[in-house]
Order: sequence, then C-alpha cells, then structure tokens
Amino acid sequence: MITHSNISPILRFACRSAARIIQVFGVYVIVHGHYSPGGGFQGGALLAAAVFLLRIGEGREHSQRDMPSRVTLLLGSIGVLVYGAVGLLTIATGGRFLDYDAVPLPGLSLDDRHYWAILVIELAVGLAVMAILVGIFDRLLQRFHHD
Repeated sequence: MITHSNISPILRFACRSAARIIQVFGVYVIVHGHYSPGGGFQGGALLAAAVFLLRIGEGREHSQRDMPSRVTLLLGSIGVLVYGAVGLLTIATGGRFLDYDAVPLPGLSLDDRHYWAILVIELAVGLAVMAILVGIFDRLLQRFHHD
C-alpha cells in the first residue's frame, strides 16, 4: 500500500503543483463555458482529475484534507439540487425548464439575467460532476484496497 511516507518528495511536489494548475484551468473552463468551448461538465472533470492526481501522488489518506471522501456525496447532491432548483424556478415563473428569460432577477437586463443564470448552472454542474467522479474514484480505491 502506498502511504505518504514512502512517496518521493519530488513526486509529491510535482503532483501538487500540477493539480493546482489543473484546478485553476478547471475553474476557468467552468466560468467561461458559456462564452467558449467547455462548461460545467468539462470543468468538473478537470477538477476531479486534479483530485485524482493528488490521491495518486500523495497517497489517499494524506490527500483527504483537500477533498474528504465523506463530502463527495453532499457536494454532488448540492450541485444537482441547485441545477434542479434553477430549472424549477424558471417553470414557476412561467417559462420552460432552464428558460433563462424567466429567471426572476429584478433590475437586471435580459443579457445580465442570462449571464448569471448560466453561470450558476455551470457552477452547479461542475460541482456535481467533480464530486461524483471523485466519489466513484474513492469507492473504487476502497474496493481495491479491501480485495
């Protein structure tokens, strides 16, 4: 079993540095997803890949401080709930599911309402994808270590 103490410090530094760069790029992909290629799913997958790199490079136990396994279900659920809540809110205000024209943000222009609603949706999807992928990865690691 790989533990934090028997991993090369150079490998740990390289993995942590690369993971931080991947995380910044993942957030960029999520935030700019409605202006350029990318979005919540791709950005969430990048954020999950950064956590995978930390799990592999630092050892699972030590990397738990960045993303504990016990919170992945909670974070994934929050992302799905926010996505659904925005969709249901647009239905409740007379639009269709995720019809950004129906988002009730008084005082904002139609373009600004679209911008903020899409940003919230992209962040929710990114959070859900990242948390669910990390949760799956952790469950597979648990099963592998028990067998």
